[in-house]
Amino acid sequence: MHLSDLWFIAIAVLWAGYFVLEGFDFGVGILLPFLSRGDETSKRVMINTIGPVWDGNEVWLLTAGGATFAAFPAWYAAMFSAFYLPLLIILVALIIRGVAFEYRGKRDSDRWRRGWDAAIFTGSLLPAVLWGVAFGNIVRGIPLNAAGHFTGNFFTFLNPYALLGGLTTLALFTLHGALFLALKTTGELRGRANAVASAVAVAAVVAGAGFLAWTGAAYRGSAASGTGIASVALAALAALALIGAALANRAGREGVAFTANAVAVLAATASLFTALYPRVLPSTLSPAYSLTTANAASAAKTLAIMTVVACVFLPLVLAYQAWTYWVFRKRVTAPPRPRAAERAS
Repeated sequence: MHLSDLWFIAIAVLWAGYFVLEGFDFGVGILLPFLSRGDETSKRVMINTIGPVWDGNEVWLLTAGGATFAAFPAWYAAMFSAFYLPLLIILVALIIRGVAFEYRGKRDSDRWRRGWDAAIFTGSLLPAVLWGVAFGNIVRGIPLNAAGHFTGNFFTFLNPYALLGGLTTLALFTLHGALFLALKTTGELRGRANAVASAVAVAAVVAGAGFLAWTGAAYRGSAASGTGIASVALAALAALALIGAALANRAGREGVAFTANAVAVLAATASLFTALYPRVLPSTLSPAYSLTTANAASAAKTLAIMTVVACVFLPLVLAYQAWTYWVFRKRVTAPPRPRAAERAS
């Protein structure tokens, strides 16, 4: 295995980790106006479930982008140029969402909080959809010419396969958020999260199965290299894990349900990257114009230095994030409501 192949796997792992961890963040934000039913205490509890971790989860995105820039500069240049507008929308949405988390509690005003709640919802919804659309287009391919320049326009991205990818990530992340809330809350909010998870699971299974089946039928990797079979196998694993998450949720096994859905997200992401390999950005104009792990990679010395640095610092980062989740592992409970006599006094 060449170092370029190793870094392709590493980037796939980073994206998979980002989708698993930031996925439930997006899901909580999407569900904020629905599960809370306008109750400020419920909103506060929902936000507190992700409060200690949401910003750390976004580090996976920064690391994935930085690794792509360093390991595959041609891939980074072509992808970020072609997807400039969608990525800009995602970036603005993430910025607004982050500011909303910090500022919604700065003023004791219902109108003030409602405005920031809308920002959290929008800042979670848009990336949840657009990441699926973006990766759908990456797997499907975009019109790249011989110079590696994008020759399409914004509407090129709005093809049926990519739009189905957007619906799939929206359903998966919403389900992930509902299962996370069921795992991290108590009382009525926990019950509502379980009920929503049961409903959303149906949409996630249908959309996910359709998207992964389409991927396996039309965009699977080379049969000669074995990636086609691996991609289909991973898609099947994702489907089984997703069904398992739905069944575990109905049985009240919240930890099992959340873990199974995380496995579904991991397997689905791995299936897409396996279907893509050895390409990193296919060209729909000509296979000869496609970017691959070979022609888009940095020099061997650069990849070797990156590998050493990653081996030193990656375990430290993973250990720190694991410790963070361990510290904040308990359920978030709402403060007890004052009794009628106490309110009267």
